[in-house]
Amino acid sequence: MLCTFDEIKNKEIINIKTGSKMGYADDIEFDTCTAKICRLVIFGKAKLFGLLGRAEDTEICWSDIEIIGEDTILVSCEMPIRTKKAGGALKNLLK
Repeated sequence: MLCTFDEIKNKEIINIKTGSKMGYADDIEFDTCTAKICRLVIFGKAKLFGLLGRAEDTEICWSDIEIIGEDTILVSCEMPIRTKKAGGALKNLLK
């Protein structure tokens, strides 16, 4: 099955170990040397409409993906990897 990123980002990501909904893929990271996808990124939720930044992003390694189905992506990971926090406009104004 071939998928475009537009199709991938419309599939809900579910962790099969916990049964929890993780969200939808907002971005991908890939290795430019090998042209292989490394991970999917789920952006953190916005705080106060983005004025106070947002929660940490979640990264899911490509190797943790078990099945890409019609409507969902099933992943098997212990704890999602949290990455950098994105700064908000209010945080930048206070500097």
